[in-house]
Order: sequence, then structure tokens, then C-alpha cells
Amino acid sequence: MSDSRGLGKVRTLGVLRSTCRHPELIPKDTTVIDKELLEILACPETHQHLAEADQAALDALNAKIEAGTVTNVGGEAVTEKVEGGLVREDGKIVYPIRDSIPVLLIHEGIAL
Repeated sequence: MSDSRGLGKVRTLGVLRSTCRHPELIPKDTTVIDKELLEILACPETHQHLAEADQAALDALNAKIEAGTVTNVGGEAVTEKVEGGLVREDGKIVYPIRDSIPVLLIHEGIAL
């Protein structure tokens, strides 16, 4: 059930796709984090807008994680595959989504 702000609803990102610098990273036909919630989320380091990563980007990232070649911004090896991610507007960093919760900690970001 949705709260009064609508944060429990799931919507698509057609509007954000038209304003993002890297629209190819935004899924075309999938549902994502609520639009209202996504509008208030920002990169904790640069305050740039975030958009949900598309499945191809997630698959590529998870393949690298499985190969053991991924470290986060904090320098720690990333060993768990990500179920989703929020990509910074400049396309350089993705913040993982774990257990349906965006992990918006600077040191948890993963360079793309």
C-alpha cells in the first residue's frame, strides 16, 4: 500500500530518460523506484541526479563482480552481485540496490 506521498508506488522513467545525459542506462520497458522518490535521491558525493541502471549494465557489472575484478569507491572488493543500481547522471558511478534499498554511501559506489 502506498503512503500519502506515493513512495510505495512503482512507475516508469520515461520523463527522466528525456532529461538524463545517459539515457541508454535507463530501462525502457521496466518499472523502477517510484518517480517521486527518485526525484529526491541524489549522489551523496556530487549531488547529481540518479537514474536506475538498465539490465544490460547490471548484467555486465555482475559478470565483472563474479570474475572478481570490481572494487567500490572505498577500495573494498565487491563480491555480491547487485540486484539493481542507481547510476549517477555523469554515468561514472553506480550505487547498488540491495534488498530493494538503494545504498547511497559514497564508499559503496562502484565505478563504471
